[in-house]
Amino acid sequence: MGKGHVFASLDALPGKHIAQGVMMRPLAGEHVMLTCVDLAPESTVRLHEHPHEQLGVVLSGEIEMQIGDERRALGAGDAYVIPGGTRHAAWAVRGPARVLDVFYPLRKEYLDL
Repeated sequence: MGKGHVFASLDALPGKHIAQGVMMRPLAGEHVMLTCVDLAPESTVRLHEHPHEQLGVVLSGEIEMQIGDERRALGAGDAYVIPGGTRHAAWAVRGPARVLDVFYPLRKEYLDL
């Protein structure tokens, strides 16, 4: 985290397992964070919430996502917005999936790899 520009490959970023079969790779600027999340087939990001606003787009594969009380199937190109403090979860369906999430403010616990 610092001032200045960075070029990066999503696959080369250091990663951290956040659940069984779920690897995230953060890329942070001063105020905004991207995370590339790879989900193995049938993996789950359990129901949770955090104060950070989260936006995301499915880059490949399919996931089911629950935001609040609504659950929906999402495929490549589908996007979502999760207000801070809203419970949400995700499941990879029919194979692996890759999602790109954006967080504001930074999730400091993701920076400690």
